[in-house]
Amino acid sequence: MSTYDLVVIGAGPAGLGAAVTAADAGCRVAVLDAGPRPGGQYWRHRPGADAHGHTDWAVFAGLRARFDQLDHHPDAAVWFVESRPDDVGPQFAVHTHSTVVYGRRLVIATGAHDRVVPFPGWDLPGVVTAGGAQALLKGQGVVFARRVVVGGTGPFLLPVATGLADAGATVVGVYEANDPVRYARHVGAVLGAASKLTEAGRYGWRMLRRRVPYRRRTAVVAAHGDDQLAGVTVAAISPLGSVVPGSERHVGCDGLAVGFGFTPQVEVAVALGCETFMDRDGSLVVRIGPDQATSVPGVYAAGEVTGVGGAKLALVEGHLAGDAVARSLGRARSLRAGERSRLLRIRRRLRRFAAALHAVHPVPAFWPDLCDDQTLVCRCEEVSAGAVRQAVRELSAGDARGTKLLTRAGMGWCQGRTCGYATACLTARESARPASSVDLQGHASRTLMQPIMLADLAGDD
Repeated sequence: MSTYDLVVIGAGPAGLGAAVTAADAGCRVAVLDAGPRPGGQYWRHRPGADAHGHTDWAVFAGLRARFDQLDHHPDAAVWFVESRPDDVGPQFAVHTHSTVVYGRRLVIATGAHDRVVPFPGWDLPGVVTAGGAQALLKGQGVVFARRVVVGGTGPFLLPVATGLADAGATVVGVYEANDPVRYARHVGAVLGAASKLTEAGRYGWRMLRRRVPYRRRTAVVAAHGDDQLAGVTVAAISPLGSVVPGSERHVGCDGLAVGFGFTPQVEVAVALGCETFMDRDGSLVVRIGPDQATSVPGVYAAGEVTGVGGAKLALVEGHLAGDAVARSLGRARSLRAGERSRLLRIRRRLRRFAAALHAVHPVPAFWPDLCDDQTLVCRCEEVSAGAVRQAVRELSAGDARGTKLLTRAGMGWCQGRTCGYATACLTARESARPASSVDLQGHASRTLMQPIMLADLAGDD
């Protein structure tokens, strides 16, 4: 049985940063990733792809060039992690579909996926998440529709819109539900992350060149079509965050890419018993110390699982986690004291910017009002908003887990990854509880972290 000093789960910016930093310090490192190639969602690419359409590609190329220092396991989705006392052998046994990898330390860098908010028509063919649209474009070179509306909230809408426009789609409009002018209230945080301004300027110029309309305080409130998306309804949003009556208008399109931020993938951390909390954006995230250590000895976390903040922050946290692992094992430091101090300063600045971003681009509070009782919340099990409301009003469901047991919302193929946030929010709203009491833990707790065949389970060590 071969034992690694460090097992990293995830090969995005955070995982790559942790892996190469620990390897530089002399650690034997294994990286497990569900994707076929390293890079995560941020650097998702096709075989032989160059830098075209990718941000910070030179950084990725530098990390990938150091892959010969470690063992990379692609297509290795982790479905279970065992934690063992140090005195009985390797502290962690990480199970994938094809093998079991043993390690003395663990870095969780599993990233995030699109946060989904339901609205009438969101389940029509032709409606995809913003991340899904970008994944198809980056990973397969596929433009998912000809005439596309991009809607939701957050700066991620900009690279999605420009990527689609550059690839030949007609982007008929970008509809931002919030007001980016509110960044003026966070001048210090924005200036502390000046590269973000430059990046936004580049996207703005590309949208101007492609004549892509951008509308702030405007939201997609419904999607329409019979067997395929044919158009959407957009409406103005008041400064108080509600739909302006009478402002609705129809926009024709055959594709809608919609994004409301991201949901950290904390299943591994929750299963191991790591302490979590609700972040400013309403996400369940892992609580960490100054060195990226979680509350469980030997387990570190980096990137979006500690709070959604973007690829640059994830990479910085990865480097810090890799260095902390090396030091905990008594290895030579791979980061000099000055470099570590610099990364800590960058982390503080980017965390301040992330807090500003969450304040400017919250999930619109009006979305539950858009959902009539027929609107699907859980597509896998075909559970409607009306069924969720009935579970609370008539069957006394007191939290998201109760709603799940009474309606099957979250029991389908995605195991609540798509519908968990919405189900929890609707349950809290019907129970007249504040947003801070939304129960996200119920859908994040999974004994098996990924779908697995019974044959694979029976053949596992």
